Amino acid sequence: MTFEELTGDQKAERMDVVRKALEEVLSSALAQGCITVGVYEAAKLLNADPDNVVLCLLATDEGDDLDVALQIHFTLIQAFCCENDINIMRVNNMHRLAEILGGMDGAGEPKDLHCILITSQVAPWKDAALSKVSGFCKESRYLDQWVPIINLPER
Repeated sequence: MTFEELTGDQKAERMDVVRKALEEVLSSALAQGCITVGVYEAAKLLNADPDNVVLCLLATDEGDDLDVALQIHFTLIQAFCCENDINIMRVNNMHRLAEILGGMDGAGEPKDLHCILITSQVAPWKDAALSKVSGFCKESRYLDQWVPIINLPER
C-alpha cells in the first residue's frame, strides 16, 4: 500500500511513525558524530563528499519564508540533493530540533539549524529508523512531492 492509498487516520499514523523515526535518526546521528549543522557547513560538505550524505533536512519556522537569502540557499541545496539522489525533507519546528540537537554551540550562541545533513558512518541499511525515513522520502518522490514536509510536535 502506498502513502497515497492510505485513509486519513492511516496517514496520521504513518506520519507519526516517520516523525518518531526522524527524531531517532537525529539523536543517533548526533551521538555518532554523523551530523552537520548549518547552511554554510552543509554546503561545504555537499561539495566535498556528497556520496556520504544520506539525508538532508531543511528546517524553517514562521517568518523564514520572508528570508529571501535563506530561500535561495534552500533552492540550491534542494536542487543539488535531487540531482545527487540524496533524500531531503523540510522540517517545521526549529524549537523541537534545538531540543533534540542541543541548540547552542560551544560559545553559547544558537546554532544555525536551517540545514542539517546526516552522513553515513555505519551501513545505512542496518538502521531501521533511517530506513523508515528514506522509505517515506522515496514514497513522496513517487507522488511527485520531491521535498516532503514533516511537522515535529512539541514535547
